[in-house]
Amino acid sequence: QVQLVESGGGLVQAGGSLRLSCAASGRTFSNYAIGWFRQAPGKEREFVAAITWGGGGTDYADSVKGRFTISRDNAENAVYLQMNSLKPEDTAVYYCAAVPSFRAWPSRSKNEYDYWGQGTQVTVSS
Repeated sequence: QVQLVESGGGLVQAGGSLRLSCAASGRTFSNYAIGWFRQAPGKEREFVAAITWGGGGTDYADSVKGRFTISRDNAENAVYLQMNSLKPEDTAVYYCAAVPSFRAWPSRSKNEYDYWGQGTQVTVSS
Protein backbone atom coordinates (compact mmCIF):
# COMPACT_ATOMS: atom_id res chain seq x y z
CA GLN A 1 0.00 0.00 0.00
CA VAL A 2 1.03 3.57 -0.71
CA GLN A 3 -0.72 6.40 1.09
CA LEU A 4 -0.77 9.77 -0.63
CA VAL A 5 -1.77 13.10 0.83
CA GLU A 6 -2.03 16.28 -1.24
CA SER A 7 -1.70 19.80 0.09
CA GLY A 8 -1.12 23.32 -1.15
CA GLY A 9 -4.38 24.05 -2.89
CA GLY A 10 -6.26 27.29 -2.46
CA LEU A 11 -7.76 30.35 -4.10
CA VAL A 12 -5.58 32.41 -6.41
CA GLN A 13 -6.14 35.09 -9.03
CA ALA A 14 -5.55 34.42 -12.69
CA GLY A 15 -1.86 34.76 -13.49
CA GLY A 16 -0.85 33.67 -10.02
CA SER A 17 1.02 30.61 -8.80
CA LEU A 18 0.52 27.70 -6.44
CA ARG A 19 2.71 24.80 -5.42
CA LEU A 20 1.02 21.51 -4.68
CA SER A 21 2.67 18.82 -2.62
CA CYS A 22 2.04 15.09 -2.53
CA ALA A 23 3.39 13.32 0.54
CA ALA A 24 3.74 9.55 0.38
CA SER A 25 4.06 6.82 2.96
CA GLY A 26 3.93 3.06 2.94
CA ARG A 27 5.73 0.98 0.32
CA THR A 28 9.00 2.11 -1.21
CA PHE A 29 8.08 5.38 -2.81
CA SER A 30 10.86 5.27 -5.35
CA ASN A 31 9.33 2.17 -6.96
CA TYR A 32 6.49 4.26 -8.31
CA ALA A 33 6.00 6.86 -10.96
CA ILE A 34 3.72 9.63 -9.75
CA GLY A 35 1.06 11.46 -11.68
CA TRP A 36 -1.09 14.49 -11.08
CA PHE A 37 -4.67 14.52 -12.31
CA ARG A 38 -7.47 17.02 -11.94
CA GLN A 39 -11.23 16.94 -12.01
CA ALA A 40 -13.48 19.92 -12.54
CA PRO A 41 -17.20 19.78 -11.66
CA GLY A 42 -19.13 17.78 -14.23
CA LYS A 43 -15.99 16.71 -16.07
CA GLU A 44 -13.88 13.58 -16.31
CA ARG A 45 -10.70 13.29 -14.30
CA GLU A 46 -7.88 14.29 -16.62
CA PHE A 47 -4.15 13.83 -16.72
CA VAL A 48 -1.99 16.83 -15.84
CA ALA A 49 1.60 15.67 -15.39
CA ALA A 50 3.70 12.67 -14.37
CA ILE A 51 7.25 11.92 -13.28
CA THR A 52 9.30 8.72 -13.32
CA TRP A 53 10.58 7.07 -10.17
CA GLY A 54 14.02 8.65 -10.57
CA GLY A 55 12.75 12.02 -11.67
CA GLY A 56 14.56 11.86 -15.00
CA GLY A 57 11.42 11.59 -17.05
CA THR A 58 8.46 13.94 -17.06
CA ASP A 59 5.29 14.19 -19.10
CA TYR A 60 2.76 17.00 -19.34
CA ALA A 61 -0.66 17.53 -20.79
CA ASP A 62 -0.59 20.08 -23.60
CA SER A 63 -2.89 22.37 -21.61
CA VAL A 64 -0.28 22.87 -18.88
CA LYS A 65 3.00 22.49 -20.74
CA GLY A 66 5.23 25.48 -20.13
CA ARG A 67 3.22 26.61 -17.10
CA PHE A 68 3.40 23.65 -14.71
CA THR A 69 6.49 21.82 -13.47
CA ILE A 70 6.50 18.45 -11.73
CA SER A 71 9.39 17.39 -9.50
CA ARG A 72 10.08 14.83 -6.80
CA ASP A 73 12.30 14.30 -3.78
CA ASN A 74 12.56 10.59 -2.98
CA ALA A 75 14.50 11.30 0.20
CA GLU A 76 11.49 13.26 1.42
CA ASN A 77 8.92 10.90 -0.17
CA ALA A 78 7.34 13.88 -1.89
CA VAL A 79 6.27 15.05 -5.31
CA TYR A 80 5.54 18.65 -6.18
CA LEU A 81 3.54 20.44 -8.84
CA GLN A 82 4.56 24.05 -9.37
CA MET A 83 1.75 25.84 -11.17
CA ASN A 84 2.44 29.23 -12.72
CA SER A 85 0.38 31.54 -14.93
CA LEU A 86 -2.78 29.98 -13.62
CA LYS A 87 -6.00 30.34 -15.58
CA PRO A 88 -9.64 30.03 -14.49
CA GLU A 89 -9.86 26.82 -16.51
CA ASP A 90 -7.25 25.29 -14.19
CA THR A 91 -9.88 25.29 -11.43
CA ALA A 92 -10.38 21.72 -10.24
CA VAL A 93 -9.66 19.23 -7.51
CA TYR A 94 -6.09 18.04 -8.01
CA TYR A 95 -5.10 14.47 -7.17
CA CYS A 96 -1.76 12.73 -7.04
CA ALA A 97 -1.57 9.06 -7.86
CA ALA A 98 1.04 6.29 -7.95
CA VAL A 99 1.71 3.74 -10.68
CA PRO A 100 4.30 0.95 -10.37
CA SER A 101 7.45 1.81 -12.30
CA PHE A 102 7.39 -1.44 -14.28
CA ARG A 103 4.31 -0.36 -16.18
CA ALA A 104 4.60 1.46 -19.46
CA TRP A 105 5.84 5.03 -19.39
CA PRO A 106 4.39 7.53 -19.81
CA SER A 107 1.01 6.67 -18.41
CA ARG A 108 -1.75 9.22 -18.90
CA SER A 109 -4.62 6.88 -18.14
CA LYS A 110 -6.11 7.14 -14.68
CA ASN A 111 -6.90 3.43 -14.88
CA GLU A 112 -3.18 2.61 -14.74
CA TYR A 113 -2.71 4.19 -11.33
CA ASP A 114 -3.08 2.02 -8.25
CA TYR A 115 -3.08 4.53 -5.40
CA TRP A 116 -4.75 7.93 -5.06
CA GLY A 117 -4.79 10.79 -2.61
CA GLN A 118 -7.92 12.53 -1.42
CA GLY A 119 -7.40 15.62 -3.55
CA THR A 120 -6.84 19.32 -2.95
CA GLN A 121 -9.01 22.12 -4.34
CA VAL A 122 -7.49 24.73 -6.64
CA THR A 123 -9.66 27.70 -7.54
CA VAL A 124 -8.48 30.37 -9.96
CA SER A 125 -10.52 33.54 -10.10
CA SER A 126 -10.68 35.74 -13.17
